[in-house]
Amino acid sequence: MKRKPDFKNGIFHGKPIYVLAVILLAVLLVISILTAVTIGSVDLSVKDVYSVILYKVFGIGDPEVYGVGAMSDIVWFIRLPRILLATAVGMGLAVAGVVMQAIVKNPIADPYILGISSGASLGATVAIFLGVGAVFGSNSIGICAFIGAFLISVLVQITANIGGRANSVRLLLAGTALGSVCSAFSNFVVYIAGDRDGIQTVTFWLMGSLAGAKWENLAVIIPCVLIATLFFCTQSRILNMMLLGDEVSITLGTDLHRYRQVYLVVTALLIGFVVYSAGIIGFVGLIIPHVVRMFFGTDHKKMLPLSALSGSIFLIWADVASRIIIPKSEVPIGILVSMIGAPCFIYLLVRRSYGFGGEKS
Repeated sequence: MKRKPDFKNGIFHGKPIYVLAVILLAVLLVISILTAVTIGSVDLSVKDVYSVILYKVFGIGDPEVYGVGAMSDIVWFIRLPRILLATAVGMGLAVAGVVMQAIVKNPIADPYILGISSGASLGATVAIFLGVGAVFGSNSIGICAFIGAFLISVLVQITANIGGRANSVRLLLAGTALGSVCSAFSNFVVYIAGDRDGIQTVTFWLMGSLAGAKWENLAVIIPCVLIATLFFCTQSRILNMMLLGDEVSITLGTDLHRYRQVYLVVTALLIGFVVYSAGIIGFVGLIIPHVVRMFFGTDHKKMLPLSALSGSIFLIWADVASRIIIPKSEVPIGILVSMIGAPCFIYLLVRRSYGFGGEKS
């Protein structure tokens, strides 16, 4: 029998340190939001930025100065929605990464490991080149990407259950196979279309961007991310048990099959909303869980809240960097995150090992 995972193998132990870490990260998240909204390519004073927000939220201030005009539009319709979207997307990717790593019992899993990114890219590709989803108007690319991401996750589960019950290995194999099929179809559509503008559009979308943030979209995305995060926080015991494996969990009186199916559906919906709003942004769901696990161990009761907060903070500042690193231009956030994430991931692999699933990784 495999030994029980050591949930105290992080650097910091004990409930007081964990509570302090949650409080500090929550405060840092608020500070990050309040600071990031003052940073941008247009030079606005801190006083003016906060005055616009105070007027829009509480009606305090001069409506002629802070209620209309370029300054109001920049703060209220561009910067603040973008920062809140970064908060939601970072949280969603980090939480999905934690859950996926537990489901497939693989520390190098990320939210897109089961072919979800390939399904999303196929949906976006057919929307751009074939006009599918034109009825959705300006949101057609994102909505088709959401549909593609969700459908491929459902197909992965169906495929993994053919000829036997799905387990972590069967899910990985099914995800890899169907992801390859989606990538092949995407490339085929791009090849036969021969549309340079379309190729540029789909390439930019696949690099990830938060520039399309809108209040009406945030009204849907933020509640969905928060609900999914809270749901998984209540499932920490089952997620911990997944590290033991199906055979051991059955001997302990818990059948993980049903839980795994439910978690995959919820995760697919979560990633679908993220892809719809921001395109493909890699490494957040891979790096953040690794860092949290290294410091606080593998107990999902601690990992999920800490990862959610850390993911939000990380993506907020990654987005700020993407907007200011090149004057009067914007680097796609997916490129910047990959440039940061890949070296960090290599460093973590070389610098430190930690327990995952009862074994050293």
